Amino acid sequence: MKRHSFHMFPRHLGFFPYLWLVYLSLPIYNLISYETGWKLYIGYVMVGLFFVTYRQLYFAEGKRSFFPWLLLQMLIILIFCIGYSSSYLLMGFFTANFIGWYTDKQKFRTAYILFVLVETIPLIYHMDEIWNINLLYTLPFMIIMLLSPFGIRSMISRQKLEKELAQANEQIHNLIKGEERMRIARDLHDTLGHTLSLITLKSQLVEKLVDVNIEQARHEAREIQNTSRAALRQVRELVSDMRTATLTEELNEAKIILQSADIELTHEGNPRFDGIPDTAHNILSLCLREAVTNIVKHSRASQCHVSFEQSEGEWRLLVKDNGVGVPNDNHGYTREKNGLKGMAERLALVGGMMRITAERGTLLTVRVPIVITNRKEREA
Repeated sequence: MKRHSFHMFPRHLGFFPYLWLVYLSLPIYNLISYETGWKLYIGYVMVGLFFVTYRQLYFAEGKRSFFPWLLLQMLIILIFCIGYSSSYLLMGFFTANFIGWYTDKQKFRTAYILFVLVETIPLIYHMDEIWNINLLYTLPFMIIMLLSPFGIRSMISRQKLEKELAQANEQIHNLIKGEERMRIARDLHDTLGHTLSLITLKSQLVEKLVDVNIEQARHEAREIQNTSRAALRQVRELVSDMRTATLTEELNEAKIILQSADIELTHEGNPRFDGIPDTAHNILSLCLREAVTNIVKHSRASQCHVSFEQSEGEWRLLVKDNGVGVPNDNHGYTREKNGLKGMAERLALVGGMMRITAERGTLLTVRVPIVITNRKEREA
């Protein structure tokens, strides 16, 4: 049977709930300074019970038990203020914070009216005691305390709206991606479906003509070549129409991501790469994105350097960091992981390759060969 670990407060709130506990020292100080006998011990019990209500309210948010715990907390404040001293009114700051959590107007109004009664009844009860110089000290805090539920409620409502907006934007983004996939699928089907079906039929015809009419078979084979070139041209047109990632855009994104991780980015060379096809450019951009993501997640580096190099035979992308490096095998290559494996698979589509070495950090070298397209084929 799985045991649930005990948490004093919800873990996602961090140290925030603990900071408020500092203010519980004030009622404890008042008890020690001014009370004796049974009132002192009952006061300790009520402070302990008040702490319990404080803790439980964090876990009861949005549940039916929230209001009973809130009501018990206000009752403790009322007993303290009437039975002990009006100085315990400032314990209402705890309750004011929790009242602001109500998003329902009716529930917020009900809790707020009860809170105002809890804070004003002791003032009337101790009227002969508090109408002195101490009132000038207490009154500003009372006004702030009575207004704070509205501020907290407004802040929480804004956070909720921002969260809903972020979720809506994410949903829109997913819908756009889904629609883009459908568009690409339709384009591929409409553009290449007929062409590929034609290639299939002609290849079957060539298979039958080989033993019957060799000249006709050669003619059909040439037709298949022309049709396949047309299909290749159609694919290139589709790719050029799609919005692909570019190295310039990815470099700008890398600056933002690395800066947020306190990693300094430097670069050299021209990220545009003269004459590089869209497909190869897109794959190199994805490799740069994957490399930057790995640096932020795993390297613990403070510096990152990106180089773009171009020679007569290849385009090169080099990404170097000064982090902890990566585990190597005996041949100097890293063990493949999912991200690196996917990077290598994408590079294989354009005849590229990658290598990662670890020496005073990590160096990723990506190479993509420059393929000289046959002039006649390009013109066709």
